[in-house]
Amino acid sequence: MELTAAGFGDVVRSHQDMVYSIAWHYFRDRHQSEEIAQEVFLELHRNLASIESDSHMAHWLRRVTAQRCIDQTRRLRLRPRSGLESAPEPSSPASHADPLLSSLLARLVDALPDRARMAVILRYQEDMDLGEIASAMNIPAGSVKSTLHRALALLRGKLERTTAGKGVR
Repeated sequence: MELTAAGFGDVVRSHQDMVYSIAWHYFRDRHQSEEIAQEVFLELHRNLASIESDSHMAHWLRRVTAQRCIDQTRRLRLRPRSGLESAPEPSSPASHADPLLSSLLARLVDALPDRARMAVILRYQEDMDLGEIASAMNIPAGSVKSTLHRALALLRGKLERTTAGKGVR
């Protein structure tokens, strides 16, 4: 795909919210998310010749963003340093029917292992189907399904233990 500098700027503007959103929901850190987004778009610029279409580009960006997030966590052994309540929502505003439960769920998702956390974010935040997640994370669809199943069971158990101890229903 051949693009001028202005054309590449248009590509960045049209996809930056998606890339930033994936990184932000993974790290819950503005600086880290911006850094990942910059790395992803730099990598896109280097690999523009291999991009075949707009849909291929969106898929490529999701896959590279997911990989960069997991790699960064492994490299630095970072865990989110701030809670959801102290960070602004980068994309669409979430409905806060129960802000305490939302905050608790965010902390529980943050505590998941790297691959499980990314699978949950891509499925429930980015609304991707199993095939898209498998492709983005470069793992078989069956692995995505079992990873999500185990992650949701783990979240359910932790949520039940946490809320039972506090008398929350």
